[in-house]
Amino acid sequence: MKQLLDINTWARKDHYHFFSQFEEPFFGVCVNVDCTRAYYVSKARGYSFFLYYLHKAMVAMNLTEPFRYRIIDKQVWVYDHIDPSPTINRPDGTFGFAYFPYHADFETFAATARVETEKVQSSSGLIPAVSGENVVHCSSMPWINFTGLSHARSFTFPDSCPKISFGKMTDNDGKMTMPVSLHVHHALMDGYHVGLFLEEFQRQLDV
Repeated sequence: MKQLLDINTWARKDHYHFFSQFEEPFFGVCVNVDCTRAYYVSKARGYSFFLYYLHKAMVAMNLTEPFRYRIIDKQVWVYDHIDPSPTINRPDGTFGFAYFPYHADFETFAATARVETEKVQSSSGLIPAVSGENVVHCSSMPWINFTGLSHARSFTFPDSCPKISFGKMTDNDGKMTMPVSLHVHHALMDGYHVGLFLEEFQRQLDV
């Protein structure tokens, strides 16, 4: 479900119209998050660490309203929830696209995600995810402790979905950190909103 946002009464009306004209309206940041507790909790409970931190990120995005905004036919719509569309790595070194329905409860989310993961890993090709505008493009690169990241994009495609990437976890004297890259549409949010998400994401990881 989605609702139309009244741009004319929106405090960011001018920002929306300004950044909507850009050929590249996305901006990005890279930060390190503390995933110490999330890592040990996931291992103690037998959870996939990837699914656990992905779910934490999606909880935080769903709680941060601008991440649920999408531009469709030059109008801004607010979805009641958004789902992750992650890349799934395969043993042969390739990857495929997947679609995981979001659920606030981790066990429910993980049950479907495991089925979808196995489906992609046992197939070949990209398998474009069956999804709509209410997705977040997600990827994991557990081999790379990156400090910067860019994305391949078709500028003629009207995309306004956030993109989040997770890197290699590093153990620093018992403190686990992981780089996270986030790219968002500037017509829909600013650095302030990214900061709100990152604060909530860290809070979720620490629960």
